Amino acid sequence: MGIRDLFIRPSTLAFIKEARAASDYSFFDFLHGYIYGRWTHLYIAIGTGRHPLAKKLAPLAGWVEAHVPRKAAAASQSESISMADTYHGKALPLAQAKQLVMINEDINLPDLEQVIPYKRAHSIIMKNPDHIVALNCPCRSAKPNPCLPLDVCLVVGEPFASFVVDHNPDKTRWISSEEAVAIIAAEDARGHVHHAFFKDAMLGRFYAICNCCSCCCGAIHAHQNGTPMLASSGYLAQVDEDACIACGTCAESCQFGALSEGGLWMAVDENKCMGCGVCVDKCHQEAISLRRDESKSEPLEIFALMEQAAAGR
Repeated sequence: MGIRDLFIRPSTLAFIKEARAASDYSFFDFLHGYIYGRWTHLYIAIGTGRHPLAKKLAPLAGWVEAHVPRKAAAASQSESISMADTYHGKALPLAQAKQLVMINEDINLPDLEQVIPYKRAHSIIMKNPDHIVALNCPCRSAKPNPCLPLDVCLVVGEPFASFVVDHNPDKTRWISSEEAVAIIAAEDARGHVHHAFFKDAMLGRFYAICNCCSCCCGAIHAHQNGTPMLASSGYLAQVDEDACIACGTCAESCQFGALSEGGLWMAVDENKCMGCGVCVDKCHQEAISLRRDESKSEPLEIFALMEQAAAGR
């Protein structure tokens, strides 16, 4: 054991090791990832403007955004990289969200541009995917009167799970895959949306499933205010006009405001719909279903992607 090992947590050393092995990962990316993972709640509270330091740090954040170079994998040097390209979520219907916490083997699925349509952070490289942590949602925690429960953000796989637990012991707990499925199902019943989150500073990978509500979620707020931080599931809600009674229950549950009364039945705003499927479960008439929209990115069906990868070896 070296002197360094005495002062640096094993999870931090594991993060450093993964960072060194990652291509196109700068020291700034590592520093950013370390700050984000260690002080997640402070980071999100400042980023969403809900912390007293937010206004004071805004000029510094703007300077960093303007002057620190960002590289884009599979993008020309002339292309600009926005915040949404470096930090974003993929909407997931319930079944697909459950799949991401039911994996029992390491997987390596790089360069998922068709699934995750951004210039950066679009790989699923999972080590120890059965290592899952329930984290108190930073977005909810930053609100004075948040939605409950708080522990609904799921950090999946290594080195992320151990790093977050080591540095946030009072806001995390280890859970099993079965407990993760139960949390996702309970959040779905509450009408909350599942997002698989990717971040360039988190090694450019998938690292967490967040269960989001429009009243608390910073990503949904940013998306609705013009920063495209969320990618469609690849599906769109469609209404069976014969079965729909225009009761409006679906509109009340839609976190994206994509449903409205259209006369005798509910109308879907295809520009707002993210294909999350919450409305499908909330419709007592079973008048809503999801259909594949070829104009959207490919669905994140992890088991199918794993089978494709195995077949291509």
